[in-house]
Amino acid sequence: MSRLVSSPFPRSLEDALSRRDFLWLMGVAGSALLLPLSGCAVDPVTGQKTLVGMSEDQEKSLDKSQSPSQFSSDLGAVQDAGLNGYMQDVGTTLWSKSHRPQMPYSARVLNANYVNAYTFPGGSMGVTRGIMLEMQNEDELAALMGHEIGHVNARHAAERAGKEMLTNVALVVANVAIASSENGQQYLPLLQPLSQIGASALLAKYSRDNEREADSLGMDYMVAGDYNPDGMVGLMNMLRGEAQQKPSLLETMFASHPMREERYQTARRTAEQKYTSQRGRPPKRERYLDNTAGLRRLQPTVEACQKGEALMAKKELPQAEGQFGLALRHTPSDYAANVLMAKALMAQKKSQEADSYLATAKSIYPGEAQAVHLSGLAKLALRQPEAALAEFHAYDKLLPGNPTTQFFMGAASENMGRKRDAANFYYRYLQSGAQGGEAQFAVARLKDWKVIK
Repeated sequence: MSRLVSSPFPRSLEDALSRRDFLWLMGVAGSALLLPLSGCAVDPVTGQKTLVGMSEDQEKSLDKSQSPSQFSSDLGAVQDAGLNGYMQDVGTTLWSKSHRPQMPYSARVLNANYVNAYTFPGGSMGVTRGIMLEMQNEDELAALMGHEIGHVNARHAAERAGKEMLTNVALVVANVAIASSENGQQYLPLLQPLSQIGASALLAKYSRDNEREADSLGMDYMVAGDYNPDGMVGLMNMLRGEAQQKPSLLETMFASHPMREERYQTARRTAEQKYTSQRGRPPKRERYLDNTAGLRRLQPTVEACQKGEALMAKKELPQAEGQFGLALRHTPSDYAANVLMAKALMAQKKSQEADSYLATAKSIYPGEAQAVHLSGLAKLALRQPEAALAEFHAYDKLLPGNPTTQFFMGAASENMGRKRDAANFYYRYLQSGAQGGEAQFAVARLKDWKVIK
């Protein structure tokens, strides 16, 4: 629904929803006891039954809907068709050896500078340029990708969703009883846990047992793909060393893939005992260096960006700006460095300068959405609401479905004096279940304009 309303939000949950939706929600709540049966599936790795919260089709659908936004948050895939093609070739070898070769796998190197890799439940994988520059051969890359494929094959995200569904249903049952005495705007978030699973939830921290299983599967897949098992040992050793030398770069990696000495020792022991004969395979170092040569030429740029982002996190904005300037002196056409410089400038309220870097970024990488979104924010700060609205519409075409875009479209429309359009955007934003300061602002505006009471 995207129309203005002239009455207050309804006072009961049944009034707030259509009767059909209300009965559906109550049916979901009432089926909590049936969930362990209806949510059971055979684990493709172990062959045992396990509770899952997503079917395979749902895994693919969530992957398709959530991965583009996350990849854009990490500044998009690098503009190096050869490198991304190489990633796809390595992945194809490993995917064919996995327990779920039918999944729609894909792989790309991302412009992000921190050290990480992740995969959505349908098999869409992102590997940051930060970690690509730390690995030394294709065997280590195969170990990294094999580990990520292990999470997909063991259906770790689906299993976690199955456990969370039980909790969410119980919360809905409890909240439905409370909701009847609250304003209707309180009810919108109740539907969110059951209807939306965001990228952050899909990529949340795995359990220790999940990580052990993914490590084991990853080594199995890479060895089956004709790689040296010492690639996994080298990968674990590199990450162990990075944790001591550059802990800030691994913060996200540790959040989704907790690293411990145990995992390095397990990889070393497994290589020595289970895969003794395969350790004689020559590591594919030259092939890796050849295919990452273009990326390695950017190493000074990436390292300057890493330092700049660390300074940004500490709120040392002028120093961060200096590091991004250094990165741009190395590589003026680097999309990530231009976007990061713009962020540093915007944080210092230098919106005009920031917008100049964003214009450059958009010209460098026209199909990537983050610079477009930031350009909209910069134009709002510069009191150019019409131009801002155009940027947000362009962003929505590149990455549709981001609720926050509706809020900023509302802000731009309001600044143009178009209250009716603004109210529609704010209302749509609230319908998404948004919470926090921006949601409070939207509610306040709708109340001021007598759209709601």
